[in-house]
Amino acid sequence: MKKGSKASRHLARTKPGSKELSDSGIRRLSIEAAIRRIPKGKISTYGAIARAAGFPGGARLVAQVLHRGFNLPWQRVLGAGGEIKLRGDSAIEQRLRLEAEGVRFRGRKADLKAHEFKFPHKSPKKHRFKFPIRASL
Repeated sequence: MKKGSKASRHLARTKPGSKELSDSGIRRLSIEAAIRRIPKGKISTYGAIARAAGFPGGARLVAQVLHRGFNLPWQRVLGAGGEIKLRGDSAIEQRLRLEAEGVRFRGRKADLKAHEFKFPHKSPKKHRFKFPIRASL
């Protein structure tokens, strides 16, 4: 391993035997968790999964996780507008898997209106300040 390489810097940050995850490991796990929440018969987009995992604008991260991941329902993840982004035999397999789950298509795109999985919004906690009621003078 070269001194100063990405891998050596990563190893320098984590102690041997520690159960601490790196930033990329945390990102990967949160994206995988979001993908696994999509039920059968529902679909989502790369961008929506990135937002649900806490990484708005991270659609490419979702693609990387799907490329490297195992036992993920990859067929339920589509491009913007419900478009299958894979090419060749993989695209055909994705469409067949989705149709077997009951997802309908309109031409080359899946029907997002009927089948899109809406992730619950994480709303920030609102602080309610209680002020004592004062009698008017």
